Parts: sequence; structure tokens; C-alpha cells
Amino acid sequence: MGVLIMIGQVLLGLSLLIVLHELGHFLAARAFGIKVEKFYLFFDAWGVKLFSFNYKGCEYGIGWLPLGGYVKIAGMIDESMDTEQLKNEPQDWDYRSKPAWQRLIVMLGGVIVNIIVGIFIFWMLTFKMGETDLDNTKLVNGVVPGIIGKEVGIQTGDRIVAINGKPAVNFFQDIAANSEVLMGDAVLSIDRKGEKVDIKMPADVLNKVADHKASEFVQPRSKMTAVNMVQEDSEAEKMGMLVGDSIVSVNGHPIVFFDEFKSAVDTLANKAVVINVTRDGNPKTLTGKVSAEKTVGFSHKADLTLPIVRKEYTLAQSFPIGAAKAFTVITDNIKGFGKIFKGEVRADKALAGPVGIATMFGTEVDWVRFWSLVGMLSMALAFMNLLPIPALDGGHVIFLTIEIIQGKPLSDNFLEKAQMVGFFILIGLMIFVFGSDIMKLVN
Repeated sequence: MGVLIMIGQVLLGLSLLIVLHELGHFLAARAFGIKVEKFYLFFDAWGVKLFSFNYKGCEYGIGWLPLGGYVKIAGMIDESMDTEQLKNEPQDWDYRSKPAWQRLIVMLGGVIVNIIVGIFIFWMLTFKMGETDLDNTKLVNGVVPGIIGKEVGIQTGDRIVAINGKPAVNFFQDIAANSEVLMGDAVLSIDRKGEKVDIKMPADVLNKVADHKASEFVQPRSKMTAVNMVQEDSEAEKMGMLVGDSIVSVNGHPIVFFDEFKSAVDTLANKAVVINVTRDGNPKTLTGKVSAEKTVGFSHKADLTLPIVRKEYTLAQSFPIGAAKAFTVITDNIKGFGKIFKGEVRADKALAGPVGIATMFGTEVDWVRFWSLVGMLSMALAFMNLLPIPALDGGHVIFLTIEIIQGKPLSDNFLEKAQMVGFFILIGLMIFVFGSDIMKLVN
């Protein structure tokens, strides 16, 4: 059931974005009196379609190949590779008969709509949810490094006070989810027991983020709080642990922070363990063993001493914040591609295809996560479509810009060949991305 929910979410999200993107082209074309012959969600390759109908001279439908969508504009050389129409003289409603600036707007229509949609989603999320973070200046116990954090040299208890010389005020926004940090473009200023230490993030850290996820960078150091749930048939239940117990020590080692408990049990897989707790103010000794998965089988309450900060914004205040979040997606994509071309990041680590995107949505419906991902994907789709590849909008924009500069269009023969080259480039990219997704699943 979980897999079906995941597939359903990714299909819904991508379908919505594809339709809106193609609607941008459609509306721009119709605004300039250009005839649109087809409007399809997914590709009807080899003429195979799941559904179609005609309305006012345009065929609307759903194809069987879920790799995007398209609008077929009369007189335009596009992914349909229909060159028969080019043998006739351009009509008034033909793409070729319109000025280059109008055709340029038609080509940018999809990207413009994706940007508007992305900004709108982040705007509404900011207005609805506000922002919740931790006041990093009050994290007196510092951080706990994950796999990535340990590799770059962060130690338990370190306080990250600045990023590239700028004070780190909010823990998640400025540190744990900061794109400069996770892309290796940052120097961390650390207070380590009163001593100042600078750590330069490695340029290839994004490879590690792809392998282990951003959560394996750092987390706020939290105290070991009282047990609030004991799993049924777990080792914790067998040793007599109860809700409300407060863990004091493990095998004689005092426990103050949760990371200390985790470090202790990580060395005790399938081994005996003695856990001292306090229960209703009285000391209790529990004996049992740690499971093969290095767990005991309980959860503990949230550390309420962590300095949580929540901000709420008016509709007007939310707009610039949401817009900034949306455009950060594009700037991060630009930085990511730059690192790929420099050889600092492996393409198979940085790029995600439909399978990778589906796993981001998860196996449960979380509407905040869903719309956050749709907003992110809308901005990413705008960026990807502007890449200067002939079969994409960006390729058409380049050719139209050249036409405007030189005062005459490029030949139909050149555009046909360029479209074919772009098509094969895209097929190659799709195969690469799908292959990378599959290898990640296998690994």
C-alpha cells in the first residue's frame, strides 16, 4: 500500500506540473493567434494514447509514456518531428508567420508558469505554516555530528557559531539545511570548548549528502528524556522498561544526552546490557540485551529545553520569503551543475530521476511535504527546461535569440537536425538518470 501511495503522489505532483507547464505554452500561443493542434499529458508515442478528445480544433489527451508532456504548435519544429507541415506556405495562424519576439514568449511560456507556480506554493506554505527553527545562539550543548559531520571534522558538543563569517542564528536554516554548507562552499566557525576552530567543507561533500542524506550532517544535541513508548515484544519490554522511566546509565556509564545512549548501545549488538533508570523517583536496574539492529525498542520524549523559535507571517510578509525560497532552488541547481562540470560532484550522485523523486514523497501522505516537493520540482522544471539543449525550451530560446540578433531565421534543415540531436541527448540523459536511480536502490 505504501508503494502505491508513493507512486500516486509522484504521478499527481508531476502531472500537475507538466499540465501547467504546457498550459503556459498553450495560452501564449493562443494569445498571439497561433494554432495549437495537440495538448498532451505524457507522450502518445507511436500514436498510442490512453484517452483523447477534440475541442475547437485541438486534440487533448493522455499518452501512455509518462516522461513529460507536450503541445503541438502548428508550423513549429518540435519533438513530434512533423516536417510535412513545413512544405506548405505559412498561414496567419502558423508559428512561422509570427514575429520572433512573439515566438520567444511562446517558448518561455511554460517556464514562466512553472516559476509563478513555484513562487505561489512557497508563498502559501510560508503564510500557512510560518517558520519553525531552533535558536542556534542558545544551543548551549552544541551539535551531534552524523556520518558526514564526523568525516569533515565536527565533534560532539561543537557549537557552530558562523558560516563564511556570517553569524549562524537559526540552526536548520543557517546550518543543517544551508545549501552553501551542503554543497561545500562554506567555512564553519566553531566554538569547541572555548577554542575557535575553522572547518572548510570539502568541495565534494554533495556526494556524501547523496549517499547518506543531509540529516547525517549534524543534529542539535538533545538530552536523554523520559521514555514515552515501549515497543511490543521488544527487548525494552522484556527487560521491564515502562513509560515514564528516566535512563540514568548504561553498563555503569552515566547518560545525560541521547547521543551518549546511542553510542553505548551501538557497541552492544546481541550483547547483554544493564540499564539503570529512575521510576517515580526510585532507582531501578533493568537487565536484558541489545538487538542485532543495535536497538532496545523504545522512544523518548522530545527535549523541551531545546530553544524552539516559531515565526508567523502575514500574507504580504510571506511573499518575499516564499519567493526567496523558490529562487534558492534555481540557484542551488546552477551551483550543482557547476560542480558537476568542474568534476567536484559525480553526476550520478547529484541527479535524481522519477524513482529518486518518488522516494522523496515517501510512503505516507504528508501534504506539507507534498506541496513543498511540488514547489521545489516546479522551480527545478523551469531551470531544466531553460538548459540550452535543442529539444528543450532553452534550445528554442537560443535559436530565436540568434534569429533576433542576425535578423533572419535559421534554416528549417538546421532546426530539424538540431531537434534530432537534442532528442538523442535527452534520451541519453533519461537512460543515465534511470540507471543511477536503479543503482541507488540496489545499493
